[in-house]
Amino acid sequence: MRHYFPKAFGGEAGKMLLEEILLLGTVTSLIYALLALGFTLIYGVSGIINLTHGALVMVGAYIFGALNGLFPSLLPAGFSHMATVLALIVTPILTGIIGSIFYRLTLHQILGDQIATLVVSICGCMLFAQLIWMLFGATLAARYSITFFPGSITVAGVTIISAEALGAVVSILLFASLWIFISRSRSGMAMKALSQDLEAAMLMGVSVEKMYILTSAISGALASIAGVFYVTITGATSIAVWLPALAISFSVVILGGLGSLKGTVIGALIFGYSVTYIALAGGAALVTSFPFIVLIIVLIIRPKGLFGKRIEME
Repeated sequence: MRHYFPKAFGGEAGKMLLEEILLLGTVTSLIYALLALGFTLIYGVSGIINLTHGALVMVGAYIFGALNGLFPSLLPAGFSHMATVLALIVTPILTGIIGSIFYRLTLHQILGDQIATLVVSICGCMLFAQLIWMLFGATLAARYSITFFPGSITVAGVTIISAEALGAVVSILLFASLWIFISRSRSGMAMKALSQDLEAAMLMGVSVEKMYILTSAISGALASIAGVFYVTITGATSIAVWLPALAISFSVVILGGLGSLKGTVIGALIFGYSVTYIALAGGAALVTSFPFIVLIIVLIIRPKGLFGKRIEME
């Protein structure tokens, strides 16, 4: 399996161009932000550290791969090219439903118990991995290749994988959409109220259960979209992909501050540029362990991250 975001950098070995660092770092950062978006949303609203987020990234990738292979045979010949678009629409819906059902049946029963939440959510990751193994078989569970939006584009002389560029654009659109949803919609404002003062929101008639289930569904949908772009960039997925996806999400959120959308973006930028620089400098082996290094350092120096929980949902 290839490393996270390998690219044909071009030029002599060790040559590092400012354009490469800026462009590739920005695109990589946006993919990281997309991976972490659903994670920070559910924590910002409910205060739950839902480690099952990594599993939903994996589940979304497998659902998309299955639908992307199935839809061409179901659609009329003239509409077969719409299979991928349709798969991208259906995948977050199904994954959101799965995420909300898992939350309601498990995590909702143990609200307030952080230790139990961590144990149940990590067990959920293993459960989903086992279900994927049973449904797809041992071969595809070990490696499931997904071809999506092949090719590359060149910007300012820098080659960027097309799927990665599309993922960066989708990330920006989803962040903007989520911000508008939270700021303008009735449900979004209810979520914001819950994140700021649970008791006051309940007194105002906000249904905690309904809002938490809705948040879990949105978080699962976002995780699945992130999973689609993550695994198509890395080349393939497996039942082990939930761990690096979770490591990246968790590290970005910790760096920016748990529950802060603004912190997630800034944390992803710092994280993405650092990883890009390391990759360009020839430190590919360090890229794999970098999420854990960042996580340890930030927790030691600033346990609440750059922004912390105080300004969540901004």
